[in-house]
Amino acid sequence: MKLAAANAIANIITDDELHADYIVPSVFDKRVAKAVAIEVERAATESGVSRRQMALPDTEF
Repeated sequence: MKLAAANAIANIITDDELHADYIVPSVFDKRVAKAVAIEVERAATESGVSRRQMALPDTEF
């Protein structure tokens, strides 16, 4: 799930935003929390760790 969180954070930055000074999103980027929550939830559900099955959105960030 740590890997899912790291991938979610890395995928926040689009190709248009990516440059040498902006590789990791800002702590104030509101997209980060939602993306991490969704991807960790997806990883927990797919691995069977989650106690309840959640409806996972097919959201791209």
